[in-house]
Amino acid sequence: MEQTNLQLNKPDSQTNEWDARLHHATRATREDWVGRGISYLCIGAIILVVASMLWFITSKGIATFTQNHVSVLKFLTGTNWAPDTGHIGAAPMIVGSFAVTFAAAIVATPFAIGTAIFMTEISPNRGRKLLQPVIELLVGIPSVVYGFIGLAVVVPFMRHLVGGSGFGIISATFVLFVMVLPTITSMTVDSLRAVPRYYKEASLALGATRWQTISRVILRSATSGILTAVIFGMARAFGEALAVQMVIGNAAVMPKNLISAASTLTSQLTSGIGDTIDGTLPNNALWSLALILLLMSLFFNALVRFIAKRGQLKHER
Repeated sequence: MEQTNLQLNKPDSQTNEWDARLHHATRATREDWVGRGISYLCIGAIILVVASMLWFITSKGIATFTQNHVSVLKFLTGTNWAPDTGHIGAAPMIVGSFAVTFAAAIVATPFAIGTAIFMTEISPNRGRKLLQPVIELLVGIPSVVYGFIGLAVVVPFMRHLVGGSGFGIISATFVLFVMVLPTITSMTVDSLRAVPRYYKEASLALGATRWQTISRVILRSATSGILTAVIFGMARAFGEALAVQMVIGNAAVMPKNLISAASTLTSQLTSGIGDTIDGTLPNNALWSLALILLLMSLFFNALVRFIAKRGQLKHER
């Protein structure tokens, strides 16, 4: 009888032992908890930093309208920028920023698409060996070097070609064209390589030439990716400060043409933020320009996400 009870209790003790092992956290489980905690901590820190930046720039930027009681409409549409005398029309800088951004994107996009087609469809081996190092080199050059090259080469060339001082929107456009070209090119290359291979094979099997396949199949399939690349390039151009400041002329007046000196939001910020006192109208006005830059950055990011989502839905259909 006692032997039978021992045999019955033995499985119970084994069950309890296995339950204890199952409920006891192993070393791998503890490492997983630690890794998860570190990941959540890093994510929380990033969210906190971004939220703090948004709050700081926004609170500083709206001080022009809440403390100095400047009309938002007059600030956005006014053409006279003289903060020391109370005139803070930001329209010249807004127009200048959009002018150099769109001009640089218009000039750089055809070159970027042509280079990407050569690297992916026409001569992939040569493109990878010759052009890829050049693109990587252009990405690594600091902005100040582009500015010095523009100041030493582009400005004198434009002065000799069209007259005037040589400073202006067209000079800034050429500098930004070289700066945004690697960004648009590299992202366009990735978009073209992401097109399924059977698209190309099906087009060629139906009798289409190589150029017809590139222009009517591959480029159309990669349209959303190419648009995303252009938007990223525009965002880079819109936020560029030092190189543009060195060649655009820094004249806070409404530009009359492409060869007249102008100013952008970033160039006005970098040239004027050190000469103002915190809390004064000139300082608050510059922070309002920074707020416009922040809003434009958010707009570009939202536009990229929208284009990517539309492209994904189109491929799913």
